Amino acid sequence: MNVKDLKVGCQTFTWEMLGDRFTGGPDDLLKAIADGGYAGIEITDTMIGRYAARPAEFATALKATGLTLVSFAFGSKSGFTRKDQIGADLETAKRWIDFAAEFPGALVSMGSATVVSDGPRDDKFAIAAEIYNRAGELGRQAGVQVALHPSSHHNTLLFDRADYDRIFSLIDASLVGWVPDTGHILRGHRDMADTLTTYRDRIRYVHLKDVDAAGTWAMLGKGICDTAKVIEIASAAPNFNGWLVLEEESETAAADPAKAVKTNRQTMRGYGA
Repeated sequence: MNVKDLKVGCQTFTWEMLGDRFTGGPDDLLKAIADGGYAGIEITDTMIGRYAARPAEFATALKATGLTLVSFAFGSKSGFTRKDQIGADLETAKRWIDFAAEFPGALVSMGSATVVSDGPRDDKFAIAAEIYNRAGELGRQAGVQVALHPSSHHNTLLFDRADYDRIFSLIDASLVGWVPDTGHILRGHRDMADTLTTYRDRIRYVHLKDVDAAGTWAMLGKGICDTAKVIEIASAAPNFNGWLVLEEESETAAADPAKAVKTNRQTMRGYGA
């Protein structure tokens, strides 16, 4: 895939991380992202707001702003690691898979398995893998690709390379893809290029984020992420759909989300995307 064929989207967590300080709604997000120069959006279950049960209306809003739904992302209070919540987590997965099915090409991104209760880590990996695989099967039935998005946030089960190796050994690659997040990989381990290359067949699209050497979130291009290398590896991945989704969690973004994501979009133009 040539760089000129890449598409750049924006993740809405930049606003979600503000909590109560963000008083807008999904239409405000669409406007800010479109005005920032993006072609697509990845929205979360927290930020979809009044469109949660109205995919047709959301499609109309997207069309009005010229945006494509890249992916719908959701997490779980169970951390996808509680056996007694498997049924509930799969019901939620089906809800959002059915939503995404209304948007051709849109994926569903499932959040990182997280430790929210006591018990052996082995059991938590097994439960998470069961949920991901079964959700992937639901996606296959609906014609929607499902992908896993590991993180480095508090109590994540999927932090370092050993964790990635563990979960990928348990997940059916034909059912569940991977959304690598450069910032989270760098916070958990320094072998980002090797990790991306080792599991490149699983890559569906990419989350681009940056961190400094201490692991603190930084604006894209201001940290240690080798963005050009990421683009090179992803572009050669057989199942990569061409979307680079920028997600910004730095203090700069917390002060002015719309300005920060617009700046990141300008940064990406320096890479030809």
